[in-house]
Parts: sequence; C-alpha cells; structure tokens
Amino acid sequence: MVMDIRLGDVVVLRKSHPCGGSEWRVERLGADIGLLCLKCKRRVLLERSIFERRVKTFVSRGELTAEDVRPGWVNLE
Repeated sequence: MVMDIRLGDVVVLRKSHPCGGSEWRVERLGADIGLLCLKCKRRVLLERSIFERRVKTFVSRGELTAEDVRPGWVNLE
C-alpha cells in the first residue's frame, strides 16, 4: 500500500542527519521525495521506496489540498 505523504509533512527518519537534526519537512512529491532538514536547511532527495522504509513517525501533517482528494480514494482523517 502506498503511504499517504503530503507537502508540508514533518517527519522523523530512522537515522538523524550528520548536523544532528532529526526532523525533516517534505518539500517535493513524486517518484523522489524532496526533504528539507529543519536544523541546517540542507535539501536531499530520496526515492519514494527508501523514504517509506526510513520514516519513523510523522510529527505534523501538511494541509490536505483538492489535488490530494481523488475520486474513489478514502481519506482516513
């Protein structure tokens, strides 16, 4: 099943960044997920499959937009 990821989500990954930061904000969605370290502002790209394996928790969720709601999809929030 595909993980529900939104722009603006703040996540904690299993490993922290070398700067010591552990929280990341989702900046880009697609085949690759763009992340911004909230401590040092470094940007990285992770493949979606790798991102889904490394996510530990969601700290906060981004806003649900009209593009996120697709006919036939069930949103659990």
